[in-house]
This record gives sequence, structure tokens and C-alpha cells, in this order.
Amino acid sequence: MKAAWARTSSGHAAALLAAGSILAGCAASDSTFSSLLGGGASVTASDPARFTRSGFLSDYARLKPAPVGGGVECWRAAGVDPKLYDKVLIARMVVTLKPGQQQGIDPTDLKTLTDYFHNALANALKAQMQVVDRPGPGVLVIRIALTDLVPTGVGESLVGTLVPYGFVAEAGSGVATGRPAGSTPYLGETGIEIQFRDGATGAILAECRDTEIGRKYAADVNSGAAGAAQAWASGYMNSFETWAYAKNAFDKWSALTATRLAELRGVKPPQ
Repeated sequence: MKAAWARTSSGHAAALLAAGSILAGCAASDSTFSSLLGGGASVTASDPARFTRSGFLSDYARLKPAPVGGGVECWRAAGVDPKLYDKVLIARMVVTLKPGQQQGIDPTDLKTLTDYFHNALANALKAQMQVVDRPGPGVLVIRIALTDLVPTGVGESLVGTLVPYGFVAEAGSGVATGRPAGSTPYLGETGIEIQFRDGATGAILAECRDTEIGRKYAADVNSGAAGAAQAWASGYMNSFETWAYAKNAFDKWSALTATRLAELRGVKPPQ
């Protein structure tokens, strides 16, 4: 048992050292920081138990696990030819906070978040589709509701880190509390309900939903030692920023949307 504690503690120390080294190099630029931390794909995890049913979508009963993976649920109308759409309009997003989260959240933060998501999605899609600001023939309209948005409890994250062997308890708390592995109860949570419509007729073409939970102790075992270290450091550092996990979820959804549309339209997927 003592040996096990020692290994766990040394792993925590290694994570802290890696995080500290990354922070030390942050002065160079934000882009350098982002590059060092990696893409963040493993920093959040889908949690079907927390999928929302806000009323934004037309029929939740027909949503099924989607080919994009990661737990996302989708539905697509029969007979739709995605190749007919070469332009995309990203409609103004709707945001709802989880009950009890309204106090202490700056409305300007929410605008910053929706602007970030809009830009991330536009940048992911512009390689294959023209991003426009008006509906019409050949335009795919994307409507998005961000649901049950929850910020990270930065103060609680600090406390958990400073408590002796707090890492051991936190690292296993996700599964114990019904959350994704590596998550903790105070980390950010971001739900999405997304609808795709025909820009000329308004017909609903497809719908999807997902909820991403932040992971303070994220491990990407399939990406090799360097990738796993990046995922670990990124998850750990994001636990000290209020909305970092939300932005990671937005990046993930943007990439998934662009990749899936490219596959359906028969074009080269984004790199």
C-alpha cells in the first residue's frame, strides 16, 4: 500500500512539474501555450447521463448515438443530400445556465463564450464551406443552444490541490460520483443542442446533443507518452480557469461538426 501511495504521489508531483514548466514558458505567446497543451480533445468527456432536454430540438426520442463517436446523439432526415449545401450560416446562439448558477456570472463572460464558439466553428468550416450571414438556397443553417452551462469552481480546485493526497481522492472521484473518469464535482459542464436547417425552406435536416464534463486528471492513453502528458497538463491547468473547459468543449464540437460534414459532403476532411 505504501508503495502505491508513493507512486501516486510521485505521479502528482510529475504533473505539477510539467504544468509548472509549461506556465514558465507562457510568456512567449498564447499560441505557444495552446500548442504545448495540445488540442484539448481529451480534456472534456461526454456524459450521456447529463444530456439536456431543453425543448430547443424538435424530437429527442429519435436521437441515437452518432458515428462521430464520443457519446454524441444525433438524428438525420432521410433523403437529405449534404452535397447540396456549400454555404453555412451560424445563427445567434442561445445560452441557458444550470439552475442555481445565475448568481455571480458576468453576462459579458457569456458573450465572450458564444463569440469564441462562433469563431471556432466558422474557422473549422470555412475550409469546405463559405460562411455567410443570410439564409438562402444552398445555405446550411446551424442553430445552437448551449444548455446547463456550469463554470469551474476555481477556488475548490485550488483547495483540492493543496490538501495532502488530495490528488488521490480527486482522481478517483469521477467514477465514484457517476461522472466521467478524471472529473471532479466542481469542474465545468457544458451541454449543447444543435439543429441543422435548410436555408431556403427552413426544413429541419438533422439534430444532435451532447454534454461535456471537464476532466482535471485527463489521460489520453492512445496518443503515446507525449500526447498523454499534454492531455494531463492541459486538464490540470484548465481546472484553474472558470471557462476553460467550456472552450475545450467548443473546440471539440467544432472539429467534430466540420469533420462529419466533410464526410457527408464527400470533401477532404479538415486537418
